[in-house]
Amino acid sequence: MSNIDLLGRRKFIAGLGIAAGAAMVAPAMAMSEKADGVKWDKEVEILIIGSGFAGLAAAIEATRLGAKDVHIFEKMSYFGGNSAINGGLFAAPGTPMQKKEGVKDSVDRMVADQILSGRGVADEVLLRHIASHALEALQMTLDVGAEYHPYLQQLGGHSVARTYQTAVSCGAGITQPLYKECKRIGVNTHNRSKFEGFLIGDKGEVVGVKMRTNYHFEENQPGKVLNIRAKRGVIMATGGFGQNVDLRMAQDPTLTSEVGCTNAPGATGEGMLEMFRLGAIPVHLAYIQSGPWASPDEGGFGYVSNYSIFNFPHSIAVNRLTGKRFMNEIADRKTRADAELSCRDEKGNALPPILITSYNDSKVHPNTEKVIKYNVGWKFDSIEELAKHFDVPLEALKAQIAEYNGFVKSGEDKQFAKDMTMAKNKLIEAPFTVVRLWPKVHYCQGGVKINTKAEVKDSLTGQSIPGLYAAGEVSGGIHGVSRLGSCSIPECMVMGMTAARSMMKA
Repeated sequence: MSNIDLLGRRKFIAGLGIAAGAAMVAPAMAMSEKADGVKWDKEVEILIIGSGFAGLAAAIEATRLGAKDVHIFEKMSYFGGNSAINGGLFAAPGTPMQKKEGVKDSVDRMVADQILSGRGVADEVLLRHIASHALEALQMTLDVGAEYHPYLQQLGGHSVARTYQTAVSCGAGITQPLYKECKRIGVNTHNRSKFEGFLIGDKGEVVGVKMRTNYHFEENQPGKVLNIRAKRGVIMATGGFGQNVDLRMAQDPTLTSEVGCTNAPGATGEGMLEMFRLGAIPVHLAYIQSGPWASPDEGGFGYVSNYSIFNFPHSIAVNRLTGKRFMNEIADRKTRADAELSCRDEKGNALPPILITSYNDSKVHPNTEKVIKYNVGWKFDSIEELAKHFDVPLEALKAQIAEYNGFVKSGEDKQFAKDMTMAKNKLIEAPFTVVRLWPKVHYCQGGVKINTKAEVKDSLTGQSIPGLYAAGEVSGGIHGVSRLGSCSIPECMVMGMTAARSMMKA
């Protein structure tokens, strides 16, 4: 094939030790210390580290509740963090669009879907707290001007359609309005500000942080380290560690530098690691999720991811070696990622499967035009042309498409028990659009243990660490083994809002 293959031709498992040597250098560790005798350079009311969904929602909620001096510190040069480049997918039960479309849903149903995906180790109490307040978080995004596509999506593992997606099909459609609202209401924002450690009071409480200004991703740092006192406490909204290859390989040795990642460069986990030093409980660090909708033909999240997410319900994923389907296209993420990784050629080399969709159905999503324009997706006028391009057995592929189209007509998938509701009247027929699939590290289910007040739990005492709150991907254990798509934004925003409410009550 002539198209770019970012996977290379080596076997997936071969050379794991060698691959580790090419990994991103782990970030220098922060160090917390006692605040005795510290000269404070600055004092603020509420200090938030991280400007993604969780941090921005926390700042807005705190200000609405009466906080007068809220500060957000962001390591990157831009605001929004990893949230700005995610898929912009927001799941909530009992939404106005569900009622309009006649979709019956509830908090119980959403929680049940997540518990099933979590393989028995998800935190039901936290999931219920998040689902119960997801509509409030969605309303916050609408209040500040976020715009969504005028249709719901049913993502893998969800028993009903409950997912909104931003009109721009990425997280910036939420982070930018939230950020503008923060500026409008007087929240103080600081970029290129790197967390360097906590400052601890006499009773073990978090009283402030060390923050490096003018931070750049290089060895010699020109910025000064400031000691900042936080009167009400600190909210850690620092995200996951998907870009820290050494750390993720310590949990899962197969996640070498050869495995792509959808995250921003700042997702390296220093904030989480420093909370562990402070005594926070580590939970589920080995549960690192790969997105089954990603493409090996582009870097990061790219255009294909949202294209695939939208089209999975009415498409077929085909093993190029056999010409047959190999999975339920809307199963949960782990199930699909594992199935994709099993697609190999006769020598065991990775053979990325293809997702085949009728062009007339795929073009409803704006990314269809982009994946074709940027050569990360293809349009074919015939099944023969498609099969020849990807070297797929033609007769087997024809038989598979005919069989699947029978499932579309009957409403029952006899191969993989896929829910065919969203596939109704959407036959796989020419012209076709096709993309290649291969998982990329996307989300870390592991992090620090929190409660429904967003307080960080101490591993020795079992009590909350005074003055310390966490929200979003930096917290762990909520989703269990596999997180359902579109459930991270409600989690981040609800727990950010929760942290603000807890802090303002303290």
